[in-house]
Amino acid sequence: MNIRPTPRALALGLTAALAVGMMPLAFAQMSGGMNSQHTVMVGGAAMYPSRNIVQNAIHSKDHTTLVAAVKAAGLVKTLEGPGPFTVFAPTNEAFAALPAGTVKTLLKPANKGELTKILTYHVVPGRYTSSELAADAAKDGGWVSLKTVEGDSIKVGKDASGAWVVKDDKGDVAHITIPDVVQSNGVIFVIDKVLMP
Repeated sequence: MNIRPTPRALALGLTAALAVGMMPLAFAQMSGGMNSQHTVMVGGAAMYPSRNIVQNAIHSKDHTTLVAAVKAAGLVKTLEGPGPFTVFAPTNEAFAALPAGTVKTLLKPANKGELTKILTYHVVPGRYTSSELAADAAKDGGWVSLKTVEGDSIKVGKDASGAWVVKDDKGDVAHITIPDVVQSNGVIFVIDKVLMP
């Protein structure tokens, strides 16, 4: 028996075969897009978007003081949580620029409350990227005010030279040295000064 498919049947069969054959490729492209690792180098280590804030920060050689402070304040579980958080992360050099003995004093158990207050002043609820902050700042006179987890506010904008900075309530300024370090539970902006509430 000689069966000759009609052109319509051939077209339908070819379409079905192509659809089935392309499905694995389509799924691979989708999952590759969702899991792609755009890493940023901080403190000599890759910061992976699939890791949380703490998992990445512990690998940065520039943030060992911050990590020790987060541990001393008991904030590890919080910063490993779902968030999302935007963290303005001072470097070791920023902590070293504080008056002599400040870090050592803050790391003592008796000063956990003060340490927690300072650290949570560097954390903003929500996930903000530099483009979002720039857009918000453009709508509000060049500066955007962000309420921190500590309760007070910080401002993000450009200084006279056009560099992006963070200003604390006292008017002290920290420069953003590395923006948009994306984490699974937020974003980190590396800064060169410790902000004080």
